[in-house]
Amino acid sequence: MNIQKILDKLRIEQLNEMQQHAAEAILRSDGDVVLLSPTGSGKTLAYLLPLIQLLDSSSEAVQALVVVPGRELAMQSDTVLKNMGSGFRSASCYGGRTAMDEHRKLKEVKPQIIFGTPGRLNDHLDKDNISRYGVRWLIIDEFDKCLQMGFHVEMAKLVKSLPGLRRRILLSATNAEEIPQFVNMAKKGTVVDFLPEDEQTSERVTLYEVKSPVKDKLDTLRNLLLSLGDSSSIVFLNYRDSVERVNNYLCEQGFTTSFFHGGLEQKQREDALYRFSNGSANVMVSTDLASRGLDIPDIANIIHYHMPESEEGYIHRVGRTARWDKEGKAFFITGPEEHIPEYVEGDVEGYEPIAKSQKPSAPKNATLYIGKGKKDKVSKGDIVGFLCKKGGLQSSEIGRIDVNDRYTYVAVKREKLQQVIQQTKGEKIKGIKTIVEPVR
Repeated sequence: MNIQKILDKLRIEQLNEMQQHAAEAILRSDGDVVLLSPTGSGKTLAYLLPLIQLLDSSSEAVQALVVVPGRELAMQSDTVLKNMGSGFRSASCYGGRTAMDEHRKLKEVKPQIIFGTPGRLNDHLDKDNISRYGVRWLIIDEFDKCLQMGFHVEMAKLVKSLPGLRRRILLSATNAEEIPQFVNMAKKGTVVDFLPEDEQTSERVTLYEVKSPVKDKLDTLRNLLLSLGDSSSIVFLNYRDSVERVNNYLCEQGFTTSFFHGGLEQKQREDALYRFSNGSANVMVSTDLASRGLDIPDIANIIHYHMPESEEGYIHRVGRTARWDKEGKAFFITGPEEHIPEYVEGDVEGYEPIAKSQKPSAPKNATLYIGKGKKDKVSKGDIVGFLCKKGGLQSSEIGRIDVNDRYTYVAVKREKLQQVIQQTKGEKIKGIKTIVEPVR
């Protein structure tokens, strides 16, 4: 396994210190590993890189199960593995779609690694859609959140149903009080602890308070976002209906947004995340569902429209920014009778929004839907060739490309959107006519 080739493919010069220690613990011992490290430090890569060096590439059996608390983290981790180009096959399993469809996918792909939520993994194991006998590795990502969400019984059942299990890796961004008994960690396990002792949030995050003169903070939010220009921002609220109300207001004011909460259909959630992460929306309005398990780089601003409901919730919200070596800002919008929570540590500066323009900044990109995908034998290279040859784009004007089974999403420079739509109308990709249209 050529790890340097994988890092080059991911455009990573070298592993950070935490990732190096994690690899050492996983590769140089035969015991279990607990990895504690802040949000945004690269834990997914920290366990996947050594894991693929230990799995048997010649075996078609499922050898590793990665348990995650939600569908977004399942899909995201699966994507990370696929982007590594390791040659290992993978799949993700989660609620919100039929288990039968997933079963067909599992039979087709024959994954060696499966990422999934506890309930859905148990369902497939109960139905023998996943063979339990070849599983040697169990990774529980965000195990603290899995416990908070009440997955104790499901995870206990999962662990008990894997007779060939040899090693476990547990990952968390917070220091859980105790590792649950049912995980049955071996006595010779290793703890890799990179959590800062006294640092609540990264020193690269600057904290600000923005005072709203009235209880309804919408106008204050608008002015704040106008002052931030085209930088990417997540606006956090505590309730689903509040998310939709704030998002509707911002859209009426001319902002390009995505909104995200647990009440949306799976496709809506995926589209919202995609448009925000590829630069087709500057603002994402969300509940705390977006505070964990999302690896979206270059989020410049975190805005607490509603105050976080707990210190841990605050830490995870702010952990969305200043990832890796970046810097970030966190803003508290406080109403006339509101105060910043007492648990917030560090200096909080006052901030008076000064709009750079009364017109919201347009995002850098727009998202295209192309009606062909993997099942049509279409690759990323085919998409780039099609958009350059037929759509008149330069490769530098094409951003993130996601090729799904029957369709593809592509980010392109916003000012080129109409040109591409017009020039590709009725054109063929790999000899087949296809639909090309914008994703709103």
